[in-house]
Amino acid sequence: MGAEYNSTGGGVRPMQARRRVWALAWPLIVSNITVPLLGLVDTAVVGHLPDNRYLGGVTLGATLFSFLYWGFGFLRMGTTGLTAQALGRDDTDDIIRVLGQSLVLAVVIGIALIALHPLLIPLGLHLLDGSAAVTAEADVYARIRIASAPAVLANYALIGWFLGRGYSRVTLLLMVINNSVNIVLDLVFVMGLGMTTAGVALASVLADYVTLVSGIGLALLAWHGWGWRRVSGVFADMAGYGRLLSVNLALFIRTLCLLFAFAFFHSRGAQLGDVTLAANAVLLQFVLLASYGLDGFAHATESLVGQRIGAADQAGFRSVVRAATEWSLVTAGAASLGFALGGGALIDLLTDLPAVRETADQYLPWMVAMPVLAVGSYLLDGLFIGATRTRAMRDTMIAAVLFFYLPVWWLTQSLGNHGLWLAFVSFTVARSLLLGAVFWREWRRGSWFGETRTA
Repeated sequence: MGAEYNSTGGGVRPMQARRRVWALAWPLIVSNITVPLLGLVDTAVVGHLPDNRYLGGVTLGATLFSFLYWGFGFLRMGTTGLTAQALGRDDTDDIIRVLGQSLVLAVVIGIALIALHPLLIPLGLHLLDGSAAVTAEADVYARIRIASAPAVLANYALIGWFLGRGYSRVTLLLMVINNSVNIVLDLVFVMGLGMTTAGVALASVLADYVTLVSGIGLALLAWHGWGWRRVSGVFADMAGYGRLLSVNLALFIRTLCLLFAFAFFHSRGAQLGDVTLAANAVLLQFVLLASYGLDGFAHATESLVGQRIGAADQAGFRSVVRAATEWSLVTAGAASLGFALGGGALIDLLTDLPAVRETADQYLPWMVAMPVLAVGSYLLDGLFIGATRTRAMRDTMIAAVLFFYLPVWWLTQSLGNHGLWLAFVSFTVARSLLLGAVFWREWRRGSWFGETRTA
């Protein structure tokens, strides 16, 4: 399944650290790249149905659940940091406890979402503001898809646990299983059985539960004979739940701020006209492409930093941070260079509408600069998640929104879409600078290896 990075002997050489970061990061990068594949298949399958309301309904419903489930991504992040630190301490009981309690929390939240869906789905679809026919199909999709909530959130916890233990190839395997099952069932239900929107939603639900069963099976393989008696403490240790909730609540608030930032960007772009809105949607695909690589190294940083902090290995911590920084800078530089050389061609590939192409070309320089300007926010997020310093992530995110993003947008409205992109970039840079300042302050104080579990 892969080797856990759990040496306690005074750190590692720079080349070893680079190899470890890369060994963890590449499966995560590949799994990120597979994410759009399912959307392409859904579009291709439903796009061949005779009425375009089916495609619109699936797109609208999938967008709703992307935002809904993204809001609970803290279940993955918090589990990664806590598991990595437990591994660094060689605390097997805590490794078991983190997984068990994260799964319990995920299932409880998932059941609550199912119970609240009569309120959540109409509200979400109202905010997305589709046509009556498309909204009706999206409602069909959503009322089936909501059944997957416990499985999706439990999968987040499992992926976080495997990543915390250094098993990034398992996360890739789980993504492959989910996408493969989903694609096959899409074809069976829609093309084979003649189902429409409901078939796509049902395929996603079943794929999520197949992935959950597979993840639990792989977790049992990693159990290494721990014994079921040790699992009984999972439900009895209320202090463990308190620690988990403390870490995850801060991440939840941080994620809500990030969701607000993107929603605000879309809403202000919409006020600038349909062409500008479409051009911004094309340009955000550049941000998504860059994030595939930067997120991979950030996730690797979460695992390795957490393990080094758990082992109180300061030399290893420095080596990991240095190696992750080098890989992230190389990736960001390559992305910026690629966008500078091939950005126009990529825009032409993403849209064939002349007005949208022309408008997107005007704002392409922002995309060339974005990876280099954003690299710090990705890397530092990974570092702070691994250290479970989630309150700092929450506070700096709030500050970046309130004192940088919104004021810059307000002051630059006369610049139109350039002002909007300036505000978004300022928000991204502010996240990097604020988290960087906290990192440097704590490093000077020597507090990175203090009590981080409830920080």
